[in-house]
Amino acid sequence: MKDSFDRTIDYVRIAVTDRCNLRCFYCMPAEGIPYEPKAHLLSYEEITRLLKILGELGFQKVRFTGGEPFLRKDFMQLLESTAGLEDYKSIHITSNGTLLQQHIPKLKELGISKINLSIDSLDKERFQKITRRNDFEKVMQTFHMLLDNGFKIKLNAVIMNGINTQDIIPLAELAKDYPVDVRFIEEMPFNGGYKENVEMYSAKNIHADLEAHYSSLEKIPSKHGDTANLLSVPGYKGNIGVIAAFSRTFCNTCNRLRISSKGEIKSCLYDDGVFNIRDYMRTGASDKELADKFREIVRLKPKDGFEAEQKRKSPQEAMQSMSSIGG
Repeated sequence: MKDSFDRTIDYVRIAVTDRCNLRCFYCMPAEGIPYEPKAHLLSYEEITRLLKILGELGFQKVRFTGGEPFLRKDFMQLLESTAGLEDYKSIHITSNGTLLQQHIPKLKELGISKINLSIDSLDKERFQKITRRNDFEKVMQTFHMLLDNGFKIKLNAVIMNGINTQDIIPLAELAKDYPVDVRFIEEMPFNGGYKENVEMYSAKNIHADLEAHYSSLEKIPSKHGDTANLLSVPGYKGNIGVIAAFSRTFCNTCNRLRISSKGEIKSCLYDDGVFNIRDYMRTGASDKELADKFREIVRLKPKDGFEAEQKRKSPQEAMQSMSSIGG
């Protein structure tokens, strides 16, 4: 499907839960957020139905997120159902890595090999300060287990001014010895609260730090739908990326829709939800009606995140937690 700006939309991110066992302060308050009752969540049958319809519309990639997706009971059954759909060439998962280890054999069996791991510091104390949990060793163990089992890993690190900027180079150095993409993400305002007049550590700042340390950074040409500006260092096994999530410089190549755990479709991360597909399904909408609704939503997709933010019905103070949106 094409939107009105001639962008091919073929990637859907689906949050299977809004629950998380970490409390990263850039994502949610220390006390957590009010979680949705189970009846409000899309059922696995509903998710599979939506994926089948989207596959017939030309979607080829799906990413399951949360919250932490492995907190949802029987998540592996959903992955098995998705792997059985013929349209999806690529099934991805974003996880914090704390609950993943036991599922590695089954993931390999299903042919699901692409995992994004969230880790914002290689310093144990800073990791605990950021996540408000003491799970650093577990996450690093998961990282090495995934590597040993041949998984393709992207490491996601949200860079926060005055908190973990000193972790940029140590994290980037993981690409020296391991075939991973280490991706640095600008902090966004989706923390379940409102940040006013907080100076963000921008993509330009991150690039400057990398360029100051590495004298031979090489830019890698971008592919369809890439959000990261990818860089390579000669002789390194992996790559380094910078995602301008707050600056929003990659919107012209956006290829995605998001569906929250309660069925709210976001055609842009910065809108406040354009349609609840769960409610529409539960009124008895046919597959054709659902497909037509997706076509309409794609056609109305905004030019960029700034336009989407301007059209928000709710005030900026009502920005959701990333755990609710779908990481």
